[in-house]
Amino acid sequence: MASTEHGEPVELAAGAHLVRISNPGRVIFPLRRQTKLDLAHYYLSVGDGIVRVLRERPCMLHRFPSGVQGEKVHQKRLPSGAPKWVQTVRVDFPSGRHADELCVTAVADVIWAVQMSTVEFHPWNSRRDHVEQPDEWRIDIDPMPRCSFARVREVAQAAQEVLEELRITGYPKTSGGSGLHIYVRIEPRWSFGEVRRAALAFAREVERRVPAAATTTWWRKDRPTDRAFVDYNQNARDHTIASAYSVRGFPDATVSAPVAWSELDDVVPGELTIATMPDRYARLGDLHAGIDEQAHSLEALLEWADRAGLPAD
Repeated sequence: MASTEHGEPVELAAGAHLVRISNPGRVIFPLRRQTKLDLAHYYLSVGDGIVRVLRERPCMLHRFPSGVQGEKVHQKRLPSGAPKWVQTVRVDFPSGRHADELCVTAVADVIWAVQMSTVEFHPWNSRRDHVEQPDEWRIDIDPMPRCSFARVREVAQAAQEVLEELRITGYPKTSGGSGLHIYVRIEPRWSFGEVRRAALAFAREVERRVPAAATTTWWRKDRPTDRAFVDYNQNARDHTIASAYSVRGFPDATVSAPVAWSELDDVVPGELTIATMPDRYARLGDLHAGIDEQAHSLEALLEWADRAGLPAD
């Protein structure tokens, strides 16, 4: 193996495969001096969790070939040079073009993506067996510039209250930034437009309950800057957000981390990083491990949408 300025290549055992990591000492996160090899070891430490959330979903990669201080590459098509065991799924676009996107089935796929300088994983909310019918509803609580995290928590708690009344189980996680996400497993019976419409009906109900904290105003320039936007549009086709366990391309190497509802009042998102998450995962396991145990119906929310006269996409 030829040596480089970033160290000699190393091979990591990732399930059934060995994955070669070149330039393992390249610094990806300058603020913490954490390297490409550190990033690979992080993803191995949460392997079961990251594979569960990515499994068989078209996945866009956010690559940082020069570290997070450099250019970010949004990679829809599988990068060239992939091993034969890496699988893909075809997605079609309104333009008539298509892309063969990464389709994770094992942890080795994740580690190979890291070898290709991937930091963030952004999966679709549908799987390759039913690409046009989502099986995941995503509630994205996105704070405006003057919105505190305490207010984000307030919106999340209102969302939990509505979910409980609907007898729906939601799985919260930090965004890796200043927001929160809640994921719900749903039956793959509806189109992206129908899921988005149901998500809008839900968001309007959350806004009604905590109007001083939540907004569904579409145009950013019109939103109150001290509220959190309940972003129902993250359920539109080909819209993606960082998955659970995905590292974010921020200098402090934060992670979009699953959390329990009971710890929501105390969680500090900035403390959940590639340095702290391995120990947390070893102690708590995958807090989203039960998400596939029950798929929920959107019929009640679509009835709300009908009563509110929300337009169909």
